[in-house]
Amino acid sequence: EVARRILEADKARGGAAAETGARGPVAPLALGATALAAAVGLYLWLGAPGYPDLPHGDRVARAEELKAKRPSQAEAEAAQPAQPLADPEEPELRRLILALRAAVADRPDDLTGQELLARNEAALGNRGAAAAAQARVVALKGDQATAGDYAMLADTMVLAAGGVITPEAEAALNAALARDPGNGTARFYLGLLDAQTGRPDRAFVLWRDLLESSPPGAPWVPAIRERIGLLADAAGVEYTPPGAGTAGPGAADVAAAGDMAPEDREAMIRGMVEGLASRLANDGGTGAEWAQLITALGVLGETERARGIWAEAQDVFAASPSDLETVAAAARQA
Repeated sequence: EVARRILEADKARGGAAAETGARGPVAPLALGATALAAAVGLYLWLGAPGYPDLPHGDRVARAEELKAKRPSQAEAEAAQPAQPLADPEEPELRRLILALRAAVADRPDDLTGQELLARNEAALGNRGAAAAAQARVVALKGDQATAGDYAMLADTMVLAAGGVITPEAEAALNAALARDPGNGTARFYLGLLDAQTGRPDRAFVLWRDLLESSPPGAPWVPAIRERIGLLADAAGVEYTPPGAGTAGPGAADVAAAGDMAPEDREAMIRGMVEGLASRLANDGGTGAEWAQLITALGVLGETERARGIWAEAQDVFAASPSDLETVAAAARQA
């Protein structure tokens, strides 16, 4: 294209060939060939030779096709390596879990038994058994099933399927959000579903909003922080997660803590907590940082102090409902 335009421009100048004789077209042709070679070289370096064009509409269509071709829950679970049910090592606990399984098998409509079985199988790593028990819990509760019930069902289903969010798990996630639009587990997994099926643009928005509205101690925060940079790149967005660079233990701190004696480790943690508390008292901070402090105090068992920080935060963030909710979530957890 560059060569063609150069030749046309040369013709438009008129009489160039007559003035230069046989050498007239040589310069523009050489320039055009050079430009063409440079363009090809640049594409070989930056482009993807042999890869077809993917306009936005085609990419969306392919993502929808990928989503539609997901395996069912049964297919995904069947694809996982077969493993026998794990039992506790302690003899008395093993006796209790075997008795619980037998009791639930005899009385499948016993809601309390199914709830106990779902929690214990999940704790033992028996993912398929936990998902089956939790599905029974939701079925027995019917219209009384809560967002938490559906979120737990989706969580156990995703784990049982080896991380794949199947259509059945997606239905459970949507049921959780229908009952509680702010349910963090459901929002996290729906963002993961978009990432798995080729929609990083939608996944990024879901995870960004969840990260920015969650207390630091929320279970999905570490997973989002670890991956959201790559997700932002895939979505074509420049993004810096909130709280990046704020006071808190880094990788080196965590590694050092692992080698410490318990009393030294606690002292280090308390030192970080006191540093954060002092900075917030003197300079103020974001709702996420106040939530981080309250969460840390809860972990240290200082619930009365955490309650006092929460009382103070209600005055500090009275005019900022979003920050106040972030701190409130941490306070409830603590």
